[in-house]
Amino acid sequence: MKSNLLRNNLLLLALVVALAIVPLVMVNGAEFGGADGQAEEVIIEINPNYQPWFSAIWEPPSGEIESLLFALQGALGAGFICYYLGYMKGKKNSDKE
Repeated sequence: MKSNLLRNNLLLLALVVALAIVPLVMVNGAEFGGADGQAEEVIIEINPNYQPWFSAIWEPPSGEIESLLFALQGALGAGFICYYLGYMKGKKNSDKE
């Protein structure tokens, strides 16, 4: 039982590493960008005179900090969801006993 769990965890870890590395190797030299930048390009292409009606209250000082905050937000969200799912699974298991 423990060896199956270890094998499955190692297999999942290898898949995660492959998912991170394979795109970097296959799409070497590609430009990575977000959906916001692509949407902005399309809007400017459709209507070059477009003026945004709202601006952000605070702009991050650099693109790296903006990416850091975005990644932090994603990590916190994933942590919250995983905690909730684990809590509900533990609660379900304790109710069975």
